[in-house]
Amino acid sequence: MPIYEFQCKKCKKEFSQLFLNWKEADHVTCVFCKSRDVKRLMSSFSVHQTEESRLAEFDTSKPRGEDFYKDSRNIGLWAKKRLRELGVDLGPKLDEIVERGRTGKILEDYNK
Repeated sequence: MPIYEFQCKKCKKEFSQLFLNWKEADHVTCVFCKSRDVKRLMSSFSVHQTEESRLAEFDTSKPRGEDFYKDSRNIGLWAKKRLRELGVDLGPKLDEIVERGRTGKILEDYNK
């Protein structure tokens, strides 16, 4: 069941529509103004990367903006890559430390 995205040529608004049959996509009307003068858009998509591929592509020397450090997953990724670059292998223990840091549970150790 494909979901297609359209833009109305009359009112210029964009909308998505689910079709149970792809042949129905030939008879689309704008959900806002009911015009039949619509064009199909190229839908955006995402690609799932494994952690290994993210680590391989990650450049620790590249300067990062403030927003980068607001996402705890990025800090864990940076730490893993940097430790690899330094030749440090903490094995599964590193994953546990990064996950505790990412979720804030590591602070419990210091508040005891």
